[in-house]
Amino acid sequence: MTPPADPPTYETLLYAVADQVATITLNRPEQLNTIVPPMPDEMEDAVSHAVRDQQVKVIVVRGAGRAFCAGYDFGGGFEHWDELITTDGAWDPGKDFAFATAPAVSPTQKFMSVWRSPKPVIAQVHGWCVGGGSDFALCADLIVASEDAVIGTPYSRMWGSYLSGMWLYRLGLTKAKEYALTGKPFTGIEAVAAGVINQAVPFAELESTVAALAADLASIPSSQLAAMKLIVNQAYENMGLASTQTLGPILDGLMRNTPDALEFIQRAERDGVRAMVAERDGRFGDYSQAPPERRPDPANVIHP
Repeated sequence: MTPPADPPTYETLLYAVADQVATITLNRPEQLNTIVPPMPDEMEDAVSHAVRDQQVKVIVVRGAGRAFCAGYDFGGGFEHWDELITTDGAWDPGKDFAFATAPAVSPTQKFMSVWRSPKPVIAQVHGWCVGGGSDFALCADLIVASEDAVIGTPYSRMWGSYLSGMWLYRLGLTKAKEYALTGKPFTGIEAVAAGVINQAVPFAELESTVAALAADLASIPSSQLAAMKLIVNQAYENMGLASTQTLGPILDGLMRNTPDALEFIQRAERDGVRAMVAERDGRFGDYSQAPPERRPDPANVIHP
């Protein structure tokens, strides 16, 4: 049960343990911690390491720099995953559906390691937490965000589908339909009011708030934490979570390869991602096209 003495090292993550808390930091700050290989595999490995470490009682996941995670990196389509989803340079739907659903390779299932961990996981969210980054954050047990964080699924408008299903289960039918169909984002404050996350605090208080919450949890016996997490998780598993997570990534693959989606990516490669995102979100006036008070403060930076 005891892991090797030396902490693991990763390409896309940082891992540290102190005071019974394992902190896993997404570490691509210049790219807003966008998801590329091997990040999902490394996350699963880091969570497994924390689970095996008998000195760890709580896990915190966070992002370095000025964002938690800005979703999957799609600057070149999904070229990072081409070996798993294409054949002779063309999208292969058979390979894509197998990639999207097989636990051994599926990014969604790798990130779901935080859900399956018997140890409670706190997501410390700041800045941008959008697309696949939000799907990941919502897999955590408790979510504490800065008040100015922006949490949403812009892929609802183009090039994607709900992946982990956590948006559905946290929002409920009425709001899930509204946000699934519009892709509108929440600020940290709004996400608390909607029941999507647990708490929103000023950025200056974010790290201390999460540390205090982690310390509170660490004061409880590990077996008690595991039992209470399991009973809650099982209730949602019984609601069909696994089926939702099978369908979501398959639909995501389809939505990445419609004529509209292919044109979107081709234009992004030609004109730049910023230009296409501006066009996608301009009519809604949100995400990068929002007024300053609806965007994260770029001065709010996590220094790991």
